[in-house]
Amino acid sequence: MDKNRLATATLEPGRSVRLDQHESVRSHVFQQIRSEVERLERRIETLRLTGAPHTAIMISTYERMVDRKRGFLRTWGLQDVAAH
Repeated sequence: MDKNRLATATLEPGRSVRLDQHESVRSHVFQQIRSEVERLERRIETLRLTGAPHTAIMISTYERMVDRKRGFLRTWGLQDVAAH
């Protein structure tokens, strides 16, 4: 999907707002994704401590999810939002 299309909301016919340029939206998205990454990292650590079958596949999947979420933050320039 086109990220610009996702970041634009139409208020009235012919008038749109770039949501990614509002600091409150950017901060909320950063906090949400950071929380998701932390949860996934805890799951990974828990799985590493267990001897359950298929843990390697699950860990690999979670690590890819973490990488994608961090990539999203980099793409949108949100890694700096924590300072605000």
